[in-house]
Amino acid sequence: MRLFLFSFLALFLFFLCFSTVAHKAEAADVDLPAPQTEGGPGLFETLKKRASVPGGDFSAAEVALDELSTVLWAASGLNRGSTGWTVPMAEGLEPYVRIYVASADGVFLYDWADHKLSQISEENIKAKIGGQSFVRKAHFILILTTDHDVLNKLKRGGDSKDEFADVLVGAMTQDIYLAAAALNLGTRYIHTMNKAAVKEALGLAEEDRPVALMLLGK
Repeated sequence: MRLFLFSFLALFLFFLCFSTVAHKAEAADVDLPAPQTEGGPGLFETLKKRASVPGGDFSAAEVALDELSTVLWAASGLNRGSTGWTVPMAEGLEPYVRIYVASADGVFLYDWADHKLSQISEENIKAKIGGQSFVRKAHFILILTTDHDVLNKLKRGGDSKDEFADVLVGAMTQDIYLAAAALNLGTRYIHTMNKAAVKEALGLAEEDRPVALMLLGK
């Protein structure tokens, strides 16, 4: 009888723990609202507004989830079919640059295929990844890193495959600038960062490297 009760209790605790972990994992995913793809200012008006916000002027004012959704989609979202993106990809591959989102609620990875955020950490890393003190003030920090698993699929490039990623980061950050300008958000490209802290916080593989930060605020 004691053995039966012990086994039953152990089984109950196992399912309770499993249910809690599963619920936590499910709750960590954020389904993003559909991005804005119509309306707004025209291209040339947006180009006139495109600018980097001075560091001292950054505000911690909240950037809404629908605004973040549109910015992420502009950076590397699908805009036609299942293999057409808002930025050019070499050899028609999927994006070989990842976007992580650092916020006060933790760190998330942008899933371009399902247009959602997957939480990888509950830690607020904003204060320790930037080279300048104002970086931590941004409501969201977008962290762009290479994805060696996809880069290794390139049939050309050899040792210079990372150059493809650098070119892609340029296209992605410009789209972020334009989307931010259209949404009246503030943004700024940051190259100087604590790369060791970024790699540790994101759990990046040895082959992957942080390339740039994009601050989002108002």
